[in-house]
Amino acid sequence: MLSGSRVWLPSLVLTSVVALSGCGGGDSAVDEAGSRDNSFPPTKNARDDFSSGSTGDSNNTNGLAANEVRVTVEVPSALAPNGELTRRNLRIVTPDRIEVYRTDQSLRNLGSVDVTHRTEGSGAEVITFSNGLPLGPDVVIEAVYGNTRMRALAADSDRDVKVNPFSEYLVSHSISGYSPDQFSQIMDCVDDASGELCLNKYVWSTLADQVHDFEIDIPGDVDLGAALDHLDSRGDFARYVDSMAAYAVLDEQSSGKISASSADYNSVFLGVELGQTFRESSLAGSGQWGVRTAQEESVTDSNGTGYVYPALTLTSFDAFNIRVTSLASDVPYNREALIHQAGNEFYPRGTDHWDLNTHASSPGAATLQDNTRLLAGRALYQSVTGRGSSLTIGWTRNPYYLDAFVSTTDEAGEAPDRVLGGYFSAGKAIELEATEDALQRKAVLEDHYLSVLELNLLRQAGFSLDQLNGRQYNVAFLASRFADGAEPLVIESGVGSWEISGNDVHQVMTTTAIARDGGSGAVTGPMAGDRNADWTISTRPSRLSVGDRNIGRLNLDISNPSGQFVTPDLGIGASTPDGSLLAFNLDNADTGDGLLIAAAQTGDFPQSGRFRLQGLAMGLADGENRLRHFDNAVLTIDSGTTATLTGQTLKVVHSVANETVSGPVAVDEGEVALTYTQGGNGEVAFEAGGLTLTGFVAPGQDQLFLRLQDADGGEQQLGLLIATRLPD
Repeated sequence: MLSGSRVWLPSLVLTSVVALSGCGGGDSAVDEAGSRDNSFPPTKNARDDFSSGSTGDSNNTNGLAANEVRVTVEVPSALAPNGELTRRNLRIVTPDRIEVYRTDQSLRNLGSVDVTHRTEGSGAEVITFSNGLPLGPDVVIEAVYGNTRMRALAADSDRDVKVNPFSEYLVSHSISGYSPDQFSQIMDCVDDASGELCLNKYVWSTLADQVHDFEIDIPGDVDLGAALDHLDSRGDFARYVDSMAAYAVLDEQSSGKISASSADYNSVFLGVELGQTFRESSLAGSGQWGVRTAQEESVTDSNGTGYVYPALTLTSFDAFNIRVTSLASDVPYNREALIHQAGNEFYPRGTDHWDLNTHASSPGAATLQDNTRLLAGRALYQSVTGRGSSLTIGWTRNPYYLDAFVSTTDEAGEAPDRVLGGYFSAGKAIELEATEDALQRKAVLEDHYLSVLELNLLRQAGFSLDQLNGRQYNVAFLASRFADGAEPLVIESGVGSWEISGNDVHQVMTTTAIARDGGSGAVTGPMAGDRNADWTISTRPSRLSVGDRNIGRLNLDISNPSGQFVTPDLGIGASTPDGSLLAFNLDNADTGDGLLIAAAQTGDFPQSGRFRLQGLAMGLADGENRLRHFDNAVLTIDSGTTATLTGQTLKVVHSVANETVSGPVAVDEGEVALTYTQGGNGEVAFEAGGLTLTGFVAPGQDQLFLRLQDADGGEQQLGLLIATRLPD
């Protein structure tokens, strides 16, 4: 039994279960599909409705009252081959029956809900909840089409409820995984049983909506069971649902908010992708590496030229005993790619091949757990490039679960000086065709699987290089170079030190590189080297509405400092206000495109503790390219000499000869015992067999930055990881 009654948003009207007439027969759902007549309501089709500044799922709430939802039923193509095609290779159908009922972790029908229903002139079904819209996972909308039964949560934030394999996966794989006590805890939160507003109740409306933002095509020859198996095999989707389900039972007492009412951050962003391209007919089906680095964007109109700088904003609300942290981000980025065709032919595609793009998140609430972890389900906006050209491209991005590190503060009203994290987001590039009032989806040009590291460093007006002068730093970087010729692909990483004096940077660094041979495609390396050099650092003023200001953004050059609007020799970066952490997006022909991190040296080392491990590795093997994403793994320091690595990674594999790229597969890394050693000035190393993590600890002992090198399994891997302390 549920421990409390269900809570509803205030609303109107009253009645009972919705039931539409009819029920199908047939030996199997697939067999029956070809023999039945269908009526397909002309609902708003997301396939004909691509727009930037929105997420992948269309919103169809026109004409709805506040207590109403519109229901669209979508089935795999094999079950309704004559149905209207929509996103993800699904077909829109008119169901034989729709029912709304209460449930619990058993997923049994526990009784009807007071609703009415009406059918619009378009044929769409609208359900009215007499006591207001549900907020929790205890109300289900079930649709039957022939022998296929699918369910969706009624709590959907945009009130445009899709009943399809994605919603069925959410219901069957999340709710049934709770114990009775956990489900009661969830419903107590929905009911605000503690007497205070429980923010985790809103997880369900977010989750029910965001599963439909995933761009995962369902194979055209499968029934519902096989469609669910296909979704379960996608490690990114399955892990997202699992993480959000765990988020819903987070202890409300551990939640907090950032101290400052609002805080703005400079973002340093690296995205490494492995995917498949279909854009050029002669290369269709080939695998493709890609690297994305944050850039500033200039926007010119009749009022002049303005600038968009890569940024994250955190905002806190504290009223009526509500503790909320809201976040939004906007990161313009450049992209470079390398196409690897069967037969080991290589084709680099530089930044001139695409317009400047943007990686922006939809504003939304997050939970600040124990003042150190920022947790949320995040949706990313679509974007459009090439408007008015011969090829307009729409870019989709899947949601992800955010588990970011937030630094602690010493004083009330002080903002954290850093927000650090990593995440995975797959997506597509889609050809768009302009119609009279919309952009319609055409052919898929690319599938890409993206692993991201993002360092957000607090802005401070009046920032000065005095914060860096005379200091020593430990440094690590990862970068890749794409080119024509003998070495089309080089992946390089390094660990070393900086000494900064004024504008001068003295660098001592050992490096490791792996590469592909341009003729045979063979893997070469690892090759040891160094990048000992003297570079130049300078502030990079930002043009804001109040004028030009130094807010912590930096230039990195070989010799002379760059100007305000000049592209620096090596890259653009940022610093925390106190200069204890620096990060740069490398973007040059020498190192290639990548990420460099520098932390002030320290003599202290962690002797125990659990650390969230996030980051990526690029892998080269005979006939294969591999991307490895550390999906919120855990590094546990057991003592001053031992540590343990546990958790999952996501793996994407490109088979060169077969011209296939696998979707992300969740890999259980098991438990890896590591030796743990410390050097001078904060240097650390963790080793086990062919795996070596080399790097350094930041002041405060709650962050480690590590270069990964792994030679196990006939593969050469280089990567960059961030380990941040978890609450006890």
